[in-house]
Amino acid sequence: MTKGHWEEAGVTEIHAAYRDGSLTAVKLVMYYLDRIARLDKDGPGIQSVLEVNPDALFQAEALDRAYRDRGLTGPLHGIPLLLKDNIDTGDRMPTSAGSLALKHSFALEDAALVARLRKAGAILLGKANMTEFANFMTEGMPAGYSSRGGQVQNPYKRGAHPGGSSTGSAAAAASGFCTAAVGTETSGSILSPASKQALVGIKPTVGLISRRGIIPITYSQDTAGPLARSVEDAAILLGVMAGEDERDPATLHVERPADYNSFLDRDGIKGVRLGIPRLSFCEGLTEEQLNLFEQAIEELRRQGAVIVDPADLPSAAEIGHSSVLMHEFKSALQSYLAGLGPGAPVRTLAEIIAFNQAHPDETLRYGQTLLEHAEERTSGTLTEPAYLADRARDLRLCREEGIDAVLKEHGLDAILFPGDEGEAVGARAGYPSITVPGGFTSEGLPYGITFTSTAFSEPILLKLAYAFEQATRHRKPPRLSR
Repeated sequence: MTKGHWEEAGVTEIHAAYRDGSLTAVKLVMYYLDRIARLDKDGPGIQSVLEVNPDALFQAEALDRAYRDRGLTGPLHGIPLLLKDNIDTGDRMPTSAGSLALKHSFALEDAALVARLRKAGAILLGKANMTEFANFMTEGMPAGYSSRGGQVQNPYKRGAHPGGSSTGSAAAAASGFCTAAVGTETSGSILSPASKQALVGIKPTVGLISRRGIIPITYSQDTAGPLARSVEDAAILLGVMAGEDERDPATLHVERPADYNSFLDRDGIKGVRLGIPRLSFCEGLTEEQLNLFEQAIEELRRQGAVIVDPADLPSAAEIGHSSVLMHEFKSALQSYLAGLGPGAPVRTLAEIIAFNQAHPDETLRYGQTLLEHAEERTSGTLTEPAYLADRARDLRLCREEGIDAVLKEHGLDAILFPGDEGEAVGARAGYPSITVPGGFTSEGLPYGITFTSTAFSEPILLKLAYAFEQATRHRKPPRLSR
């Protein structure tokens, strides 16, 4: 790392610079703010940063004073992070999910995961742009577009697919506007932008991280997770954010390792059994994508993995459309809105729809068909037979007849998917996945690979992702210039 150039620096490098006196938290925040000004709002116009925290420099000053007094105060001391704009912060920043209807919506308190980040010493640099309502607003909306923030660009090529819905979080991390970022996923919203922007993205097991304080789509699939430039940084963030929350029953009685970084092993692939699910997950790849995937498989084999190919999910052909998101959205969103306090600009899904209808030029560039369908066609009570049947079907097809079945049949430790192709399976199961850079196409566009396994298997997934990352070093930063 060239001294003074911190756009690719990770937590370990930054803390080393704090120790040797070549960097302070204030200098680092100023460095990122300068890059945001030159490259996000000007120059290539990535449009990944929706809001800068007016207290970020004050937080940095306080952490620098704390460091002079007693050294590092936590694993993320002085580390500037950006949060997806559906994650509550009980400060001067609104939480809007990219919607103008919620532009002036201020949470009463931090999301549970945000409180843990603060306690670990993180600096909340700001909020990242995202696909509006996490891509559950309308059909045909481009990934990374919101009425409030405009269109996030892929920093590797303007106009290329940037992935979504944690698009701004990924683009900001990829562009060096923060040390790392936090996204959320219902189905692919971390894995997709990570794959397309040469990042490590972790979609944890549902319940590992508290869901409280996040503008939701679902109860059953939503989770926050890290987007970082290295597996090590992603593991550090995961360890900080993971924890029990008495106000989120999904997090209770979950066994969590004390230190996820203890699983980062350069030789972690040796002897591991990996399955390749060809059926339904490789058939739509381009020739270039398939070649990159095959190269990744060969690299894993070279590192000592036992490759079972094919290792198809027994239920692969049956996994199709599910109504779970549509039915849970109205109930989950209105439960969130009810907790906003007396100054909330809207209280119901119907009020959001009405706001958009009253400001069509600003809010309805792509319509709001999904919002309207959820309002008109679901009760919000989760009693519809179609919902209950689909929820049970999703769990059966994606857990016991899907991921768990193929792991058991072939004695596998994990499954390897190309890009983010297996996102829906892991998401509906509530199981974890990790995407890591897998190479670049001839156009210079990143392409990732994704490791998936059963519930709370983050340790083995981190071991695999780290060993592959260290052996290949595929990540290259985008070439950005003013």
